[in-house]
Amino acid sequence: MKIAAVHTHLLEYRLAVPFESASMRFDRRAHVLVEIVCDDGTTGWGECLGPARPNAAVVAAYKPWLIGANPLETEKIWARLYNALRDQGQRGLAVTALSGIDIALWDIKGRHFGAPVSMLLGGRFREEVRAYATGSFKRDGVDRVADNATDAARYHSEGFHASKMKIGFGVKEDLAVIRAVREAVGPDMRLMVDANHGYDPLEAIKLGRKAAEYDIDWFEEPVVPEQLGAYREVRAKQPIPIAGGETWHSRWGMREPIETRAVDIIQPDLAGVGGFTEAKRVADMAALNGIRVVPHVWGTAVHIAAALQFMAAMVPNPVRVNPIEPILEFDRTENPFRQAVVKTPIEHVRGVVKIPDGPGLGIEINRDALAEFRMKDD
Repeated sequence: MKIAAVHTHLLEYRLAVPFESASMRFDRRAHVLVEIVCDDGTTGWGECLGPARPNAAVVAAYKPWLIGANPLETEKIWARLYNALRDQGQRGLAVTALSGIDIALWDIKGRHFGAPVSMLLGGRFREEVRAYATGSFKRDGVDRVADNATDAARYHSEGFHASKMKIGFGVKEDLAVIRAVREAVGPDMRLMVDANHGYDPLEAIKLGRKAAEYDIDWFEEPVVPEQLGAYREVRAKQPIPIAGGETWHSRWGMREPIETRAVDIIQPDLAGVGGFTEAKRVADMAALNGIRVVPHVWGTAVHIAAALQFMAAMVPNPVRVNPIEPILEFDRTENPFRQAVVKTPIEHVRGVVKIPDGPGLGIEINRDALAEFRMKDD
């Protein structure tokens, strides 16, 4: 079996109401899927985290090293592609594009052997996971405090055990949002905050100290990802556990924050860290250093399926009678093609998501949706 073709599918939907994180504005949802086709007809699917068009361009740049390769040699292909752009890459688009390719190759491997990716990773420790709702961005034209509280109350009523809200817009305003959300959901729902690296260290420390009374599970991306010393300072000077890692690509990008304990919770993204091949290394490194792993997820059902396969195979740390179970980040913002790209949507039931048990990622692609949401040239 040899790789015969590599395709990318650029998808887009213009939002009715734009929204913002502390570091980015969204007036559309745009994602890119990777399709790898073998000479025997076996096809695998992956997804890249980050800007769709640039990722597609880098996937195309990798094609000469992919065509004719044996898709089952995932380690060999990963090393070859990483080295091909190593001098200019190391993280960023070179790795996010490689991530989508690696996910697709593992999908092919699973389909070839008739097993879910999770079994090829070592076995399934769980068949379902609890999900936490991600939403609560700053939407145009609405009162942010009331809007975020309404969102969180809805997630609670839908059965989610936890919710993450966006902050980083100013300490005073953020505290008003956190207070309103806690009041809306009561004391039992887990709450997390994500600053999308919108604070400087002094602001992050101030926010963390004041927000702690609202029982916040973790404080995600308090400062820009390059400032590992600032991460350590924020972690040391306020009481909320620190999370981060969606932009620390590959084992090399993850090594220093894990080994120096810049975070309490590391968040590798399957579509950004380097795919299954690299995420397994990161999880093992985190286990060696006593860092909890909670994968970051932002994309379509292809990305969700990859995260679920990885989470199924995550070894409990520590192994015990009642282990700490991973939780799935479940995007609740507007995106009509998120689930439309697969024939059987991956949805939650009262905040619980079943892990697909079919071969590979366990999904089948809906090509009609790929056509419907194909990105138009601006």
